[in-house]
Amino acid sequence: MDEQVLRSLFKWPSVPECKGWLALDRRGIWRMRNEFAQMNHLAGDPIKHEGLISFIERNYAQNTQSAWFFQNGPQRVYVDLDYTPFIARIYPENGSQTLRTTSGTSFMPKECFMDENGQIIFMAELDVQSTENECGTKDISFQKMKKTIHILLHDHDLGMFSEAAELQFACGALGHWTWLKQKISIESIHSSEIKKLYCNLP
Repeated sequence: MDEQVLRSLFKWPSVPECKGWLALDRRGIWRMRNEFAQMNHLAGDPIKHEGLISFIERNYAQNTQSAWFFQNGPQRVYVDLDYTPFIARIYPENGSQTLRTTSGTSFMPKECFMDENGQIIFMAELDVQSTENECGTKDISFQKMKKTIHILLHDHDLGMFSEAAELQFACGALGHWTWLKQKISIESIHSSEIKKLYCNLP
C-alpha cells in the first residue's frame, strides 16, 4: 500500500465508498465502468494508462468479507470481478516457463481445476494486502499476508496448458498437468463455486 494512500486515510477516514465503477475482466484488464456501462451491463472501457494500472495494483486489497477493492487515496473503490481476483499468464524464462499474475507476481500452483466451460483455475498462495475491519466499520490499517487464492489462466495460454496436460474425463480427477516436472491433478469445479467466493460486493 502506498504511503501517500495510508496518510490520506488517516487524514480523511470517512470518505464515501465507491461501487460499480471499476472492474477486472477475465484477461486481467482493468476496466472503468461509467453510468451507461453499469445500466446496460457492459464491461466498460479498458484502462490503458500504465501509471494508473500500476497505482491500482499496488493498492489492491481484500477485506474480511472477501471483497476486493482499490484504495484510491482515502476512497475505497470496490472491484467488480468478472471471475477471480488475479489472472495468470505462462511466460518463457531461461529455457523453461514460469507462472505469473498479470500484475507480475510469480507463483507455484498447489492445485488445478477445470470448470464446466473448460477454463483453467489454479490455487496458489499469494501475498495479498488485507484489512482486518469488522463488518460495518472501515479499518484504515493494512497488512500483507499469505492467502490461498484461485487464479484464472488467461485464455490465450490454454494451448500451452493443454500441451502439458493429459485429460481422461473419467470419474474423479479429469487428468493431470505437468508443471516443472511435477504432476498436478486436474479436478472438476463449477464456476458458481468460484463466483460465490469472489464476485460478491458488500
